[in-house]
Amino acid sequence: MNIARDIKESSYDSLTLQESTDNGQRNKGDSPSGRGRIKIDFLIHDLKVPLAVIEAGLMALMNKQEKYGPITERQEKVFARALRNTKVLKTLVNDALELGKSREGGVNFSKFKLSNLLEQALEEIFDLTDISASEEIKQCTKLAQVGAVLENKGVLLFVDENLWCEEICQDHAKLKQILRNLLSNALKYRKNIVELKVDRTEDTIVFSVKDDGEGIPSAFHKKIFECYFQMDPDDRGSCSVRGHGLGLAGVMVLVEDLGGKLFLDSDVGLGTRFLVKLPLKTYP
Repeated sequence: MNIARDIKESSYDSLTLQESTDNGQRNKGDSPSGRGRIKIDFLIHDLKVPLAVIEAGLMALMNKQEKYGPITERQEKVFARALRNTKVLKTLVNDALELGKSREGGVNFSKFKLSNLLEQALEEIFDLTDISASEEIKQCTKLAQVGAVLENKGVLLFVDENLWCEEICQDHAKLKQILRNLLSNALKYRKNIVELKVDRTEDTIVFSVKDDGEGIPSAFHKKIFECYFQMDPDDRGSCSVRGHGLGLAGVMVLVEDLGGKLFLDSDVGLGTRFLVKLPLKTYP
């Protein structure tokens, strides 16, 4: 499927370009900086060690019963739930550190395969919600296999096989964070299906994430990118899922830092589509 042609033909007419309210210049007074910023980053970073210890301990109790003693089925379910939430906390800590780097202009370009990026993002998402799907994706060696696993979970993947195997140059961590946030939102708000489409032009990579949920009223198209803003469940129809309110605001910051553009296409009853267009870098 030629997504690039589809995008070119639409010329983004149906999409709304999302930009910071200050025209790309973030207000430094809105967030801590200098010594205060460093203290916060150290506190966030220090959370990684105890979380790693908790994760290792839970995994040992579950996987080394011959050493630590048997556990019941009910105990195993409790441990598994605790382990999933520990991974959620680790993800939030890493996301916060990545945003901290963004505030300081930290971008780390590297060369990597598109397949590795997408597989890692999908594994991390399903690792928190459907561990069996995550394990199946890890076992996949071909695009068709990944597509089959995702289709069984209501996710349709559209990407050319040559592009799937291709190496690109961008900031791997930030790009994975962008995709993970957009896909997580789509999975939360969908009715049945999520579509992930990827294509590239000569010097850009384009990601499209679409769900078939209730959609976002046009009156909220700017608001949803503000920190801590959350729509009332009544404004999203039957969907009552609520997050911590930082995901889309963080996506906006990261897309800007990578020199890209973020587009939104949504309205009531029509689902939601986010499109990210990023420049590809020349590997140094």
